[in-house]
Formats: sequence, C-alpha cells, structure tokens
Amino acid sequence: MSIFDSVSLFFIMIVLAAVPSSSVALVVTRSAMLGVSNGIAVSMGIVLGDLVFIVLTILGLTAIAESMGELFVAIRVLGGAYLLWIGYSLLTAKVQGTHTASESKSSEKLLVSFISGFLLTLGDLKAIFFYVSFFPVFIDLTSVSPTSLLTILVITVVAVGGVKVSYAFAAGRLALLTEGTKLQVGAKKVSGTFMIGAGSYLILKP
Repeated sequence: MSIFDSVSLFFIMIVLAAVPSSSVALVVTRSAMLGVSNGIAVSMGIVLGDLVFIVLTILGLTAIAESMGELFVAIRVLGGAYLLWIGYSLLTAKVQGTHTASESKSSEKLLVSFISGFLLTLGDLKAIFFYVSFFPVFIDLTSVSPTSLLTILVITVVAVGGVKVSYAFAAGRLALLTEGTKLQVGAKKVSGTFMIGAGSYLILKP
C-alpha cells in the first residue's frame, strides 16, 4: 500500500465508524449507563469483530464465511436478543445515582460489554462482503504482503477504535452532566427504544 492509499483508507474508515449505527448506540448506551470503561470495552469488541472480517477478506476466506452462514445467523440472533434485553432494561430502569467504582469497572460487566460489541459486529455478515468490495480499491487482494496486512489492521484499530472510544467518552461525560434529571430519563427511553429496534432488526432481517 502506498502512503496515499493508507491515509485515504484511514479517513474513510473514520467516517464509516462515525456514522450512527447499532454499534454506536451500544457504545453510547453502555458508557452512559455503566461508565466509560464499559463503552471502551464495547469498542474493543467491535474492533475485534472488524479485524476478524478483514482477515477473512484479505486471506480470501469469503467462501468459508458463506459456508458458515448458519453459524453467523445464530450469532446474529444471539446479539439481537442481547440488544433486546438491554433495550428492555433501559425502558424499565429508574433514575439512579452516581455509579460506584465496583459497578462501572467490574470485570464481569466489562467482559459482557466486550462480548456484546464483538457479537454485534459478527452478527452482520454483510460486513465481510462490504470489505471484499471495498478493499480492492486500495490493495491487490491476490498478493497482500505482511506489511500491507499489518498496516490495514493498525488503521482499523486506530480509526474504528478511536471513533468508538470517542463516543464512549462523550456519552460518559453527558451522563454525568444530566445525571438524575428528566433529560437522563428521556435519554434512557430513547436509547432503549433504539436498542429494541436494532435487536429486532438483527433477529428478523433475512
């Protein structure tokens, strides 16, 4: 990859990662409800899911991904069910005080946040076909050097991870500013409705 291609890919991936989506909503929700550390954990799960798809794409394993369609359907349904549960929890939650350190940083919650981001990303099998059509613009998929592969992986981690983590910090800050107010209650209801909609879409989409 040339420097121009690398820079172009970096900024394009930043724009794509910043577009409002179910992954952004999950980052924002976990960060606002459980603390920034959980939003970061979700972000890392999303990045790992993207890296899996990118490696599959670059190594020419798209056919294998297609043959594993049933597995990805199961992952998608599982991820959708989890989003439904989060949405229900938000809609029925009461206004709470400041999160304690144990609540926001417990390893169990962080692991759940990480896995939820990972499953949400893997649940969208169309992502791998997006990468298949997108990457040939920047690299020759028939002869990818280790250096090019490493460059793409680093770009993905920095671009996608950076954007999602920025969302996490912004959501965490906003949650502190609105804590205990009617705005927080309204935000929970809106987020809960969005999460239920995203979860339903993941489960029902063909």
